[in-house]
Amino acid sequence: MALVSMRQLLDEAAKGGYGVGAFNVNNMEQIQAIMEAARATRSPVIIQASRGARSYTNDRFLWHLMQAAVELYPEIPVALHLDHGNEPETCRSAIELGFTSVMMDGSLMPDGKTVAEYEHNVAVTREVVEMAHARGVTVEGELGTLGGIEDGVGSGEVHLTDPEQAVDFVQRTGIDALAVAIGTSHGAYKFSREPDGQVLAMDRILDIHKRLPDTHLVMHGSSSVPRELVDIINRYGGEMKPSWGVPIAEIQLGIQHGVRKINVDTDSRLAITGAIRKAMAEHPDEFDPRFYLKPARAAMQQVMEERMTAFGQAGHAGDYEPIGLDEMAQRYAGQEAAVS
Repeated sequence: MALVSMRQLLDEAAKGGYGVGAFNVNNMEQIQAIMEAARATRSPVIIQASRGARSYTNDRFLWHLMQAAVELYPEIPVALHLDHGNEPETCRSAIELGFTSVMMDGSLMPDGKTVAEYEHNVAVTREVVEMAHARGVTVEGELGTLGGIEDGVGSGEVHLTDPEQAVDFVQRTGIDALAVAIGTSHGAYKFSREPDGQVLAMDRILDIHKRLPDTHLVMHGSSSVPRELVDIINRYGGEMKPSWGVPIAEIQLGIQHGVRKINVDTDSRLAITGAIRKAMAEHPDEFDPRFYLKPARAAMQQVMEERMTAFGQAGHAGDYEPIGLDEMAQRYAGQEAAVS
């Protein structure tokens, strides 16, 4: 199976009432862990790479690793998504490489830190939609900003998504999926206490979904930061501070109200780092990277399987035949013609 359109994955998820995890990668072991988890749970999946990941891995290495993934796991529908594209040219380069989905994060300026004006966000997002849809590629946009900074992205400020403005944004840009800001943050240190309605505004999702029932919503910064993973890191020499992530129950509530894509990165990092620290501490005489990368890969796979099951995507890998990007482009063209 070739890489598939993320729009198809999200459309099918909406029909089935489940969410699809979008997991960040930087290397081969992470891709392997995700694909093994997808096979074990029979899940469709979104693999995403940030600008930092593309630089670290190198685009050509990343592309060929993904080609190996779809060749070795032909039964798994998988979309390759650009996470937090900072300007149209970044999205264009991903589309030309073969990404089947891109995010134009126009909520921030190209530096990835400065909060952008609303009209700037509309303009750059619409520009990306026009170029992407002509190739059958899915587009995710963002309205509002998350807290925290991860992989060089983030203003450090939280600006919650305005539900009324969200309607205008979707109508004017034509995006396939909308990332909403509800108080979550990038990174491991999301909340200083267990989140409740005062810090995690799930009511925004419910309101936006009522206004935009046919728009796929996206939750960024949705790692749960499991205490047991942090404890492993600290037990073997780490010094992570106490923190709370997004409870699985809150993510599941979002899925019930239009959330179809859930971004998870920190949980993977925690699992990998804990496993590596443990292996090195218990066997200080070992020097073969495979010795600690194998348990690291297995630890990440376990977390991925848990998330795929919790999000409801497990068991849905064989539900549908993949739609090629050429056909998706024709569908987009037909939608544009109908509107005009």
